[in-house]
Amino acid sequence: MNPVESIFQEFIDSIQTASEAVEFERVATRLTERLGFQRFAYLRLTGDTPTLISSYPKSWTSRYFQLGYQQLDPVVRRARVEHALFSWGGGGLAPVGNREQRRFFDEAATFGIRSGVTVPIRGGFGRMAAFTLATDDRDVQTERLVADLKDLVHLVGLYFHSHVAARLDIASTDKLAGGELTQRERQCLTWIAHGKTVADIAVLVQIAPRTVVFHLENARRKLGAASIAQCVAEALRRGLLS
Repeated sequence: MNPVESIFQEFIDSIQTASEAVEFERVATRLTERLGFQRFAYLRLTGDTPTLISSYPKSWTSRYFQLGYQQLDPVVRRARVEHALFSWGGGGLAPVGNREQRRFFDEAATFGIRSGVTVPIRGGFGRMAAFTLATDDRDVQTERLVADLKDLVHLVGLYFHSHVAARLDIASTDKLAGGELTQRERQCLTWIAHGKTVADIAVLVQIAPRTVVFHLENARRKLGAASIAQCVAEALRRGLLS
């Protein structure tokens, strides 16, 4: 097993046992250092509620959210529209942007965040996440690192996202009472349980098919199910459907 494969295997082994944010942070910090970076950040934006797990300075992350920088951050904005891993900052890679964005990067650099690589992760209904490895080292050639470690970093970002979403979302939704499924979510699940299609339900409930899918996905997430079929089975098991 070569060094890169060894790093990835250690990451995979470690993340299997993580179940809390602090444990995910510890796993990603170890990986970050072994890959030659200094800090990492995982940011997930779902509606108005951001989820952040990172080794960035707390003084920076507090300021970041207080000032709503997630709306300004050029890296986040780029991650919203791109699919492939990309590098940013440092030397000739410094983004042009407008004056406000350049000021943002200058401020981030004072907290040790000068350049890095980011994995965009697209979700449904406008949801998105981004996994970033960052450094303050002016001499680190992020383009070269992207070329050498592109596949590894991309896989790491996806693995991290999927494990965080599965473990942390389930951990929080396990505490939900059955009554926290909305009436519309129960309604859509009940019709699915009776063999109706999304198109059928849209007509029966008088909402758009896309909205039906939205309610079904919300219910699936709340019940920690991997599929809508499993979600229906879990809702029936808990006595949530009439």
